[in-house]
Amino acid sequence: MFKKILIANRGEIAIRILRACRELSVGAVAVFSEADRASLHVRLADEAYPIGPSASRESYLRIDKLMDVARRAGCDALHPGYGFLAENHDLPRACAEAGVTFIGPTAAAMEQLGSKTAARQLARRAGVPMVPGTVDPIEQLEDAQRLARETGYPVLLKAVAGGGGKGMRLVTSDAELPAAWRDASSEALNAFGDARLYLEKFLERPRHIEIQILGDLHGHLVYLGERECSVQRRHQKVIEEAPSPVVDAKLRRAMGEAAVALARAAGYTNAGTIEFLVDASRNFYFLEVNTRLQVEHPVTEAVTGFDLVKLQIRVAAREPLPFTQEDVALRGHAMECRIYAEDPDNNFFPSPGKILARRVPFGPGIRLDDGVYPGWTVPTDYDPLLGKLIAWGNDRAETIARMKRALEEYYITGIKTNVGLFRSILADPGFLRGEIHTRWLDDRLQTSAKPAPAAAKPVDDRQPRMEDVALLAAVLWHLENNSAPAKAANQQANAESRWKLEGRRAVLDRSPGR
Repeated sequence: MFKKILIANRGEIAIRILRACRELSVGAVAVFSEADRASLHVRLADEAYPIGPSASRESYLRIDKLMDVARRAGCDALHPGYGFLAENHDLPRACAEAGVTFIGPTAAAMEQLGSKTAARQLARRAGVPMVPGTVDPIEQLEDAQRLARETGYPVLLKAVAGGGGKGMRLVTSDAELPAAWRDASSEALNAFGDARLYLEKFLERPRHIEIQILGDLHGHLVYLGERECSVQRRHQKVIEEAPSPVVDAKLRRAMGEAAVALARAAGYTNAGTIEFLVDASRNFYFLEVNTRLQVEHPVTEAVTGFDLVKLQIRVAAREPLPFTQEDVALRGHAMECRIYAEDPDNNFFPSPGKILARRVPFGPGIRLDDGVYPGWTVPTDYDPLLGKLIAWGNDRAETIARMKRALEEYYITGIKTNVGLFRSILADPGFLRGEIHTRWLDDRLQTSAKPAPAAAKPVDDRQPRMEDVALLAAVLWHLENNSAPAKAANQQANAESRWKLEGRRAVLDRSPGR
């Protein structure tokens, strides 16, 4: 087993890895940017080292700084978590050169599966079903037009190096293709440094279902069931659950064996996720591979009983998997809600600021993975994920009931969160029946955003004029707010609302020209 593990990440995932290290009696070393100096993962770590300014490109994305910390702290392993450098094949190579074990797949496996087109080529060779489309990057707009006609509209343009919906455009006709090509390639270049695109057939109302895989260094590869990830907003997952409401044992086995076949073809080790789209007839098609630990891994842990992070560490330490495929059994149902510091009533705008008070849920079947505390200021520099609320029950109905109860208990002030959105989703009849797809939430939000037509009201001359009402309100406000008690109350309210000003300044500082 390792002596010290450098956790090359921040927030809730850094704390999740840190806790696994504690249970394995392994030292946990944290890194932090200037914005994260007071973060919880820094406070909980055995050692913590600064790595630069708040901007991630000057801190968490600097491989040279991470390797310097690993050397100074005497770390013999590094865990990347998710995001940042977790799927950058240069990081495991740098670790190998420094004599540090990378807790994840090899650089070669990342290269094969991290590129969308390379992964599709490998999937085709491995016999894994794929959505009709191209397996190679498209060089020119004219080629895209020809291929789109051959495939049949609607089609999706997707970034070769993409993920999270960036560099993706839906195209329904030849007329839309030039603008979509320009916008998608520009967005892909800005997001990933790679403007290349490929094309695939657009499936109507598919479900997004992924298979968790795990492989050791002794040739053993297993799948740990599936996760339903169809509740998404703009291609970003919002709620995940395991197992899927529509996957039976036969489909689970077929998808699991296809995932293992693809991973084996790439020589994959450690934890990874093979993502599929499933159509209304329950045909499944390969989508992409995430060569890292997923945000939603807790739901798989809840239904299998396996600690994926500790298994990652043990596998990297050359231990064999302590179970076989026949030992994997799913028990009950689990669901995860991603809690963000954002305002759903203001187009999901980020809500930075100081957390004034916080109450977390407890009770049977409830788990909360987060990294915040009262008095901590949510920065504007990173993804606004505060944490993940996980519920487990004997069946889906009990899990939903427990999640509803936990959401009612969850309380946080000083910032806005999307907790109200989850309460609304969990009360939706379509969600309760499991009738969801990747556009389900976007369609629902678009429908709810439309203003209801105003009902015509009969004219009543006896009603006071609005000008009179406004004048009376102004007089009352002036009388109340110029009294001594009112002035004192206003001063106190302004003092208690300083976090609002801080949050506004933080947003303004990021505006152009500031």
